Amino acid sequence: MGLFDVEFWKKLEPSKEKKLAHGVYDGIFTFLFKPNEVNHSGGHIKGPMDLKRLMIHVVLAMQLCYVIGAYNIGYQHFLAIGEHTGLLEAVHLKLAMGLMQLLPIFVVANAVGLGIEFYFAAQKGHPIEEGYLVTGALIPLIMPPDIPLWMLAVSVIFAVMLGKEAFGGTGMNVVNIALLARAFIFFAYPTEISGDGPWITAVDVENGVADYSWTHTMFNGLFESLGWATFEQGTPLIKDFSGATALVYAKNGGWEAVTEHFSAWQLFMGGVPGSIGETSKLAILVGIVILLALGIASWRIMLSMAIGIALTGMLFNAWDFNAYMSVPWYNHFLMGGALFALAFMATDPVTACSTNRGKWIYGFFIGFFGLVIRVMNPAYAEGWMLAILLMNVFAPTIDFYVVDANISKRLKRAKAK
Repeated sequence: MGLFDVEFWKKLEPSKEKKLAHGVYDGIFTFLFKPNEVNHSGGHIKGPMDLKRLMIHVVLAMQLCYVIGAYNIGYQHFLAIGEHTGLLEAVHLKLAMGLMQLLPIFVVANAVGLGIEFYFAAQKGHPIEEGYLVTGALIPLIMPPDIPLWMLAVSVIFAVMLGKEAFGGTGMNVVNIALLARAFIFFAYPTEISGDGPWITAVDVENGVADYSWTHTMFNGLFESLGWATFEQGTPLIKDFSGATALVYAKNGGWEAVTEHFSAWQLFMGGVPGSIGETSKLAILVGIVILLALGIASWRIMLSMAIGIALTGMLFNAWDFNAYMSVPWYNHFLMGGALFALAFMATDPVTACSTNRGKWIYGFFIGFFGLVIRVMNPAYAEGWMLAILLMNVFAPTIDFYVVDANISKRLKRAKAK
């Protein structure tokens, strides 16, 4: 008898009349134990990879993005004040800084979202659904590290209520919930998610000094006892320091402007300002390998989106109307959230196309529209959020015409016989 004993948990099962209690119980039970249903006849196969386990594997594929993203938060902060500028200097301070900034974002995103899920589960009398596992893991990764927590909470409420529950809950949403949360902040509070400020945390911009909270300085006693460097309140920022992202430099001066501030190695490893999960292309590639190896994400969507970006980038290179257009097409994968969107956002099975031909069309146009918005929009240096939300809306239409064309082809073939 123990925590992982099925009989032990079955004895604890509350009455189904107690909707909320049974929903919580069912969520925990199905999290601990995989389904043992196997179909021995018919064409539909049942196995251990249920929806909850599939979602968990997606979350696991993001973990390196979390680790490097947290470290980069601290790294960018210390670059801003000119201390411990070496990549592996004061590792403890950078990790502590990153974790103290990332954990509240993660807690708020999940507490608010799951709170809404719990409420609707109780109202409808069904078990707690698994869909928010991935959404709750994605939202912190697509936010700037300095996002105000109240603003994050409002965006999650808006996205989950209007983007998901209004359509019936998990599996019924039309658009990606994590991107809808980011879009809400982008349109409602544009200054908090753009410009140079949101990417560098724990700084008092008005006074030009480092601004630590007690969550940072509470570690100083431990660090000092070990003879390690500590957080020093009030350290001045480097004069004229900019927290601008590679996209901002590219928009203003092309690839040459980017390389004046960041090397290709920094862009690949993740030592640049940006949303928490998008900076490290290495971490994202590891996630892509995991998703493809487990057969969770669609390689067709990933490949077609990459083709869409490449062909559109080549077209811009040939046109070369402005500095942003002159950025070599392959370098667009190193900047911003292109690779993250390709791996974790465009491949959402609920909001993407479900037919194979539809996936090729869907992914290609995300790549096309995303790069067009990134390069051509004078007010916004990125485009994947808007491109994916746009194609989410058109995904059912694409599938409809793909299926309709297939039916017409089969009918013609049948009549010919």
